[in-house]
Amino acid sequence: QLQVADSGGGSVQPGGSLTLSCVVSGDTFSNYAVAWFRQPPGKERLAIASGNPTGEQTWYQDAVKGRFTISRDDSENTAYLYMGSLNPEDTAVYSCNADSLFVGSVLGRGAWGQGTQVTVST
Repeated sequence: QLQVADSGGGSVQPGGSLTLSCVVSGDTFSNYAVAWFRQPPGKERLAIASGNPTGEQTWYQDAVKGRFTISRDDSENTAYLYMGSLNPEDTAVYSCNADSLFVGSVLGRGAWGQGTQVTVST
């Protein structure tokens, strides 16, 4: 059974950076696409980035394009989300979703991580 665990959140000042991790276990990680979502306080959860199983196809929400970068290390069964130039609007609970299909992960139809809090403030 596929299991997903995301981590790496914390508090950071505006302009700072954080890297989140998403560890996938229970199946062959190289077969899964990983998408990243965030849910700001009082707002809906939306997808912000995704990559196909090989990492050759990527997608970014306009709000994070040019600031966030996704990557993966199949030897560690881990996907990463680098977040740079953070601002208070990036404050949210971030979570990852792993699915066998790229579109499935973007739609949140795969296995979810538990979520990790990112707070950007002075």
